[in-house]
Amino acid sequence: MMRKLRKFILIVLVLSLPGCGQLGDRSNAGNVVFVNPLNRQFAGRNVLSFDVYAEEGILHALVAVETAKPKQPYIGYLRSEDGGSSWSKPVEIGQYATATVESGAGNDVQIAAYGKSLMAIWQVTGEIPGMGPLQAVYSRDGGQSWLPGANPTGSEADQSHPDLVADHAGRFHLVWLDDRDENGHQGLRYARSSDLGRHWEMAQTIDESTCSCCWNRLALGLDGQLNALYRDMEPRDMALAQSFDAGQSWRRVSTVGAFNWVFDGCPHNGGALAWGGAQTWHGLVWTGAENKAGLYYVRSTDNGNSWSKPQAMGGESLAFHSDIADMGNERLLAVWDAMGADGSSVMLGESFDHGGHWTDARQISAPGNSAMFPRVVAAPSGALVMWIEQKPGAAKQWVAALLK
Repeated sequence: MMRKLRKFILIVLVLSLPGCGQLGDRSNAGNVVFVNPLNRQFAGRNVLSFDVYAEEGILHALVAVETAKPKQPYIGYLRSEDGGSSWSKPVEIGQYATATVESGAGNDVQIAAYGKSLMAIWQVTGEIPGMGPLQAVYSRDGGQSWLPGANPTGSEADQSHPDLVADHAGRFHLVWLDDRDENGHQGLRYARSSDLGRHWEMAQTIDESTCSCCWNRLALGLDGQLNALYRDMEPRDMALAQSFDAGQSWRRVSTVGAFNWVFDGCPHNGGALAWGGAQTWHGLVWTGAENKAGLYYVRSTDNGNSWSKPQAMGGESLAFHSDIADMGNERLLAVWDAMGADGSSVMLGESFDHGGHWTDARQISAPGNSAMFPRVVAAPSGALVMWIEQKPGAAKQWVAALLK
């Protein structure tokens, strides 16, 4: 039987304009405080994409906001040094884009950090509209100033759905999808940079045939081990690949949630991965398998080699995009968006026994608004959840909930 949801303080931060009047009733969320770290120039503009990254107690965020010029968004870097309660004035870095920008929700801009070294990644337009290569930009002073970097392969081919992490040696690791073999199938690719994206090395293929349009997740494990979660081609289940030598070589080690889903198409839905310490991994995976469609939690206690029986999440709702964070002391937070009578809502579930049992899901987005693509990271004083939310007839906003 599920435990009752423990009480927590929920502080909602609205990282866009206009003000709180557009966000609807959040009385069910507990104590709510609104802040607007973005300038008023963003009023009425749609938030297109975002990413958030936690490193040594500092939260780093990257956001792309619509402008009057199509596919030329404002891209800004922000940071929080108090667990997400307040944010720095954004530093614009989109001016370094070499072409119009293709990144968007589900194919998001990326940010990673190691001390004062930062790297951002986005996709720009190539020869064919809607497609194009990745571009890196970097900062050596904590995000105050930025410079353009290099493409991870030097190619102008289509590269999408990137994910980026920095290891404890200050190297930046990148995975993405591309069809470099021109066989009609995307493959999962990898490259590493030891100089903030000015040059790339170890460029290679992790899996030559994958799903074409699902995001990937890259996470560090014990002793800096690299772990890539991605959607495989046949069957369309999620898979885990690992590198134990800082990206020099990779090996597919397991299927993460073995549903044997046969599907000739793309669900536009990746997975979520969180390290639980030692040999433990927590994952969220979605499947469209007949009579099993939905979101599931899985756990590995042998470093990803095998996984627990999938545990359904979301109850009767149609749970879809998701993320997960390990908070320590056996506490996990899972977030997802789910379709209901009023549209898509962001939901929260908690476990207090390392994933053995989960609380009943609780809605944290505003009733009546459309909310989707949630992310969650552990923060010094709790957890920070971010998502995109839209009131009917209004612009898409960037919303965050700080859970104490």
